[in-house]
Amino acid sequence: MKSKTATRRALLLALLLTAPQVHAQTEARDSAQEAANKRIALGFYRDLWDSDNTDRYADYLAETYIVHDIGERKGLREPAIEQKRIADRFWDNGVMDFELDYQIAEGDLVATRWTWHYEPETVMGKLMFGSTSIPIINVFRIEGGEIVELWNHRHDIDTGITRAFVMIGLAIGLLIAMIPTFIAFRLRRKLRSTEAA
Repeated sequence: MKSKTATRRALLLALLLTAPQVHAQTEARDSAQEAANKRIALGFYRDLWDSDNTDRYADYLAETYIVHDIGERKGLREPAIEQKRIADRFWDNGVMDFELDYQIAEGDLVATRWTWHYEPETVMGKLMFGSTSIPIINVFRIEGGEIVELWNHRHDIDTGITRAFVMIGLAIGLLIAMIPTFIAFRLRRKLRSTEAA
């Protein structure tokens, strides 16, 4: 009996002494993977949003990925080339710049807070986007060295698109306001003609 108890105590002691080492090795492995994931995310930004190397999109993205974006693009599966198309649309109309604020990695997730700077060089770019800087937070899920899921949170309220919607809303509001004004002028003219008769 005493030998079994002594063996159990020795095993327990061995486990307690080696647990911190196992934990440290796991943490080191995790942090190495997290650092690699951060490099993948940073490369994605550098090639697509900081320089016009959009043909390198396949270096970072899985063949298809899941996107969670504003508007209708929520939980959709898209081909990787869609990110190239989006970036090319901006590069075709202006110059972009990527300013890293910070990155956080945990497991297979990398969160990046960055600021997008855009200077349009075409009429279309000026009308659609205007000169702008907006904060963006992206979260990537990375598996096997590729981005397989992307959450995109932008502060679009500051972009030219918002200004365009404001102008459209203003035009619609003015049009609606003109209808009663037009009716009032017609009734006034009709009233004057009946008074004169």
